[in-house]
Amino acid sequence: MAPDPNSTPAESASATAENQPPRVGPRRMQALLRWESGLALAAVFVVLFGSTSSSQFLTQHNFFYLCLNVGEVALMALPMTLIVITGEIDLSVASTLGMSSALLGDLWTHGWPMPLIIVTVLATGAVAGAFNGLLVTRFGLPSLAVTIGTLTLYRGIAVIVLGPSTISNFPGRYTDIGINPIPHTGFVSYSVGFFAVLAVLFGLALHVTPFGRTLYAMGLNKDAALYAGIRVKRTKTLLFIISGVVCSLAGILWTFRLATAVQDNGLGLELNVVAVVLLGGVSIFGGKGSIVGVVLALFVFAALQNALFLTNFDQRALGIVTGALLLVSVLLPSAGSFARRGRELLRQRSRRSRALAEAVRP
Repeated sequence: MAPDPNSTPAESASATAENQPPRVGPRRMQALLRWESGLALAAVFVVLFGSTSSSQFLTQHNFFYLCLNVGEVALMALPMTLIVITGEIDLSVASTLGMSSALLGDLWTHGWPMPLIIVTVLATGAVAGAFNGLLVTRFGLPSLAVTIGTLTLYRGIAVIVLGPSTISNFPGRYTDIGINPIPHTGFVSYSVGFFAVLAVLFGLALHVTPFGRTLYAMGLNKDAALYAGIRVKRTKTLLFIISGVVCSLAGILWTFRLATAVQDNGLGLELNVVAVVLLGGVSIFGGKGSIVGVVLALFVFAALQNALFLTNFDQRALGIVTGALLLVSVLLPSAGSFARRGRELLRQRSRRSRALAEAVRP
């Protein structure tokens, strides 16, 4: 529709703007600037850095060890992702791994058959996760404080169960799982194979099902989720139980990979898990995140550490990578949030100024 020739210039401009199709450029830019897109670009840069730093980086042999070293962290990152999306956190993941490894070694020395040991260890992980969940949901305690406490508790149980002993007489058919790739894959370790299957299941649950939508709702506003009829306590308890089971599975695979059960297995891995989850774009405040982002973050994290290792970077300083990635994953989203708040404050100030000018205009 053409503007009315009798209208004022301002009215004509408004009518013209209303009749124009909406611009899609900014939306496309937002899609391109999604966190996952940035991670994909970071992955490309890491591959380029690794391939130029060492001729061994892109070999099948190196990729197998890259997968081998990140497998257990990758497994524990999956349930952690769901828990953080709901606005909670589980810092006892590595201690659950260590406790499971110690229990596996102790039961083996007492002559238990390995299949029964595996079932018992997984059940123990479920109990440990349920204990975390009940303290958080039924007693209303903050998950940060609860899981810091159980981090120490489960590590202490590992010390009591195994003490200073080192168990390393496991059958070869089990320890081979930790050092050999899945047949016909060449470089995919069993731990990464388990991760790939679980990542698909967790991704479908989070992004396709109503269950996943309830997790985002809980993270965005727990009270609103309660009023909407979502069983927040039951759901969060279930997530902690799943975390305990998956961490116990990681403990089993860790033990088989090293062919050794000791009470300090997995010590300090919780920081790597949290760093990967936050680097994957999962908001520490809940309500935001994706499995795709976490998978990309895992690759960036593992490939960067591997590339630095091949360049003879001091292994004792590899913690710098974890710390730097953790800070980046927290600071960048916060910077965007602060920028949005600043723009909103400027708009509000501009509106107040215009209103004041109109009020005093004669």
